[in-house]
Order: sequence, then C-alpha cells, then structure tokens
Amino acid sequence: MSSPMPFDFFAPCPRGLEAALAAELAEIGARHLAGAGTPPLEQGAQVPGGVHFRGGWAAGMAANLHSRIASRVLLKIAERPYRNEHDIYAFAAEQAWEKWFSANETLRVDLTAIKSPLRSLEFATLRVKDAVCDRLRSVSGARPSVDTAQPDVRVFAFLTASECTLYLDTSGDPLFKRGWRLDKGAAPLRENLAAGILRQTGWAPGTPLYDPMCGSGTFLAEAAQVALGIAPGVDRRFGFEKLKQYDIASWQALKVAAIDAKRAARASHPDDLLIFGSDISGDMLIKARANLERAGLPPLPLKQLDARAITPPSTMPGIIVANPPYGERIAVRGRGPRGETRERERDADEGFRRAQPDAADAEFFHAFGDALKQRFAGWRAFVLTADRKLPGQMRLRESTKTPLFNGALECRLFRFDLVAGSVKAARADKADDDAAKR
Repeated sequence: MSSPMPFDFFAPCPRGLEAALAAELAEIGARHLAGAGTPPLEQGAQVPGGVHFRGGWAAGMAANLHSRIASRVLLKIAERPYRNEHDIYAFAAEQAWEKWFSANETLRVDLTAIKSPLRSLEFATLRVKDAVCDRLRSVSGARPSVDTAQPDVRVFAFLTASECTLYLDTSGDPLFKRGWRLDKGAAPLRENLAAGILRQTGWAPGTPLYDPMCGSGTFLAEAAQVALGIAPGVDRRFGFEKLKQYDIASWQALKVAAIDAKRAARASHPDDLLIFGSDISGDMLIKARANLERAGLPPLPLKQLDARAITPPSTMPGIIVANPPYGERIAVRGRGPRGETRERERDADEGFRRAQPDAADAEFFHAFGDALKQRFAGWRAFVLTADRKLPGQMRLRESTKTPLFNGALECRLFRFDLVAGSVKAARADKADDDAAKR
C-alpha cells in the first residue's frame, strides 16, 4: 500500500460547470472520506475547465468513483518553467515514471496548451513520449509500446506560456463513460454534462423531474442514480488500477461500499422516484428503457408523446429539463408537424447542431412553449440548446442563461420560470398588483 502522503490532483470538467464540480468534490470528501484515516480532500482553485484538489490516494479514487461532473481525475507529477521542446524533454525524462508503471504497460501521451510559444504541439507531444520511453529504457532496458486507442497508462502534459505540468491520468476512459449507455441516438448529451445541469437546476431527490424529450434517457438515469445513491463509476474500471502505487486497501473499501449501495437500491425498487420522461420516438424510448436497466435502475414512467401535448406528470410542481433536438425526434418517422416526408427526417441527422432551424421546427417550439405556459404554472423549465434564438421561438423570456459546452459544441442553458398564460399577460398582472399596492 502506498504512503498516506497527500497528492495534488486536477479534475477537468465541461466548461461552465467548475463551481458545480467544486461543490460536488466537497460533498464527496465529507461523505466518503470522513474518518477514513487518510488525508482529506482539500479543494484548490477553480480554473476555466476544471478544479484543483489535494488529498491521498483515497481522495483521487473517491473522485473517480463518485464524481458525476468531472471528465477525468489527473494526478500531478511535477511542474517546471520551459522555453522550448528541449526543456520539456529534459523535464519529462527526469521524472521517476518507473515508480508508477513499467515498460510492460502500453502508453499514450496527450498534450494541451494555452498561449504556448511552441510552433508545433505535435512535436512537443512526441518529445514527452520519447522522454518517458527513454527514461523507462534507461532503468529497465525496455521501452513501453504506444497504444493510442486503449492504453494502460496515459500521461498528460499541459503547457501555459511559460510552465509545463505533467500529469498521470487516474481515470482511463473519460468519466462520462459510466458503462451503462450503449444506445445513444444522434447528438448524445454527455452524462457528466447532464449531471452538472441537474445540479445547476437545483433539483433534489423528492422533487418532480420531467424530461419531455428524453431520448436515450441520460437526464433520467443520472437523476435516478442520484436519488438512489448509486455511484456513477460503480460498474467500470479506472486507470489507477494499472498503476503500481495505488492504495488497493482503500480502493477495495470504497468499491465494496458502492456495490453494497447499488445492491440496496436495486432491492428497494421504489414505486415513485418522481422522475418522468417522454419522447415522440418509440425507438428512443426502447433505448432509454434498456439504458435505465443497465444502469441498475427500476423502471421509470416513460410515455411516447409529442412534446406539444405534454401535461404535468405530478400534481406537485417541479422541474422540467430538456435537450431538444431539431429534426429526428421532432418529426415522427414519415410524419412531422406539417406532414414532412421521410426525406426531411433523413436530412435532419445533424440534430440540434444545425445553426438555423426551419419553419416547421420554429412552429414546433412555439407550440412547445405554449404547452409549458398553459399547463405547467409553478414549474421551472431548463432547456439546453446550441440555438441562442430558442427562447424567441418558444415565446418565453428566460430568467437566466448559462454558457455550457457539450464536448466542443457551445450551448446555452436557458431557465424559464413558468406562469399561467403568456409572459406578457403575467407582466401586466404584476404591474397591476404593484400599482394596487402603491
């Protein structure tokens, strides 16, 4: 078992979710590491695209197992100023990589940079790879093989204008790959972004949650796992399991607790989590049900329904969350809001990435907005879209809009506080009330 000394970690996340990730990491430390006899999880700085934190092996492993928002957990090896590729090579070659892995493990090196003066980041990446391989050959007589698809070990280098930081990846596959979603549909929403959005909405278990365009069920699965206390990483493997120094005893304790929690959740079969979904596509609902089952969740109430015809699934107001596409899930196969043909559906494969929706899509969102206004008074709706004009199409005025990224795609999370009737009428009523009070 490794020393209990603390390490420095960095957890990247979708841009826009840094504060949500910081809050989540604090909860993970308090819930899963308190009294464990290991260094606590201490939060560091939030930076664009991630959060620094410090702790023992257990902190890094708990973050991998329990974080729903982080994309990876990187272990910081060293940091040093650089001026050129020769400096980077010498710096990487000095590190004792043999402490962490051997030449028997396959290797991948990734490099990212912000304002780096180097002409070729590809060449800098190659120099880091050469340095790691040369170091292992000098101490063991063998060089590791490179595997860019499924490596055993990943080394990350990050360059600023003057500093080079070297990291070891402790996650392996990105953390949004939970291991349960096999059926995705077009333009899928990443699981960690969905989890971050749920936190941004303020939703908590016991509050009704409804996704009227649920697709393959990403929002629903993330919410149900939160409600049932199922760790997002309980069904997958992690990169740290290939490293020499990881704390096996602490990992076994964390993993057993997570497995026990999932088993208890599965045995409980709660009748009503107040988590609801619908979609116009029956094929997508088949995928959603299969995904929910693979995620270890009980059946959730799912309906095949046009989003323009939705009604509240519970008597208690709650939260609506949606990642609406254009095209395929708006137009039923062979039929759409105006009887569009199958040819139109085939042309809609770009999903919500299309910059400008057509007239039929605009008509759909107008009708969807009317359904929210007329039937969901008291609810809050959160809609993620790459189309910044969507509130206008829905004829709703957003109360907030938060920039978020689904992969490289820049989106906005719009919040709508729903009142009965039109927004204009609601404002008029408020103005009358204010006048009466005066």
